[in-house]
Amino acid sequence: MFEIGEKIVYGSTGVCEVENIAPMDFAGKGEKELYYVLHPLYQDGVIYAPVQGTVYMRPILSAQEVDRLIDGIPQIEASVVEERSLTTLAAHYETILSTHDCRELLTLSMSLYEKKQRARQQKKKFGQIDTRFMKRTEELLFGEMAAALDIPVEKVPDYIAKRVGFPHPVPSERQQESL
Repeated sequence: MFEIGEKIVYGSTGVCEVENIAPMDFAGKGEKELYYVLHPLYQDGVIYAPVQGTVYMRPILSAQEVDRLIDGIPQIEASVVEERSLTTLAAHYETILSTHDCRELLTLSMSLYEKKQRARQQKKKFGQIDTRFMKRTEELLFGEMAAALDIPVEKVPDYIAKRVGFPHPVPSERQQESL
């Protein structure tokens, strides 16, 4: 069970802080079930999640785990997925997102960045599905990294670049849109 004040990854929402743990009766049956009251760090609202629920939850990575993940970037091979069926492509990306594994998310982010670079070089448009999943992957990955490192999300690309030794910051999808 998580503790009040702990930061966790909650399903596809991303990082949330546990604000409270309390018995509640949402079913109206007079039977109270224990719920987490979650505050998403990068979205508005409150989430009431059953402690024994089926939605994926885990503690966020530690700062040391984030640093080890970043240090492994040079060994990650970005493999671009070229799929004509948009449904199949979206399902492929969704499968990776549903793992909630930061290394998998980092690999996907790097693969999508590589795909975008190739599209630019060939003077082609970067696909809408690719753009949507690149943004979502970065939100989840950079959100967790920022929470673990206790830095603003927009500073994560610079942090990665400095840690890995890139001469320029790693642009996020939002930063690339303004280029």
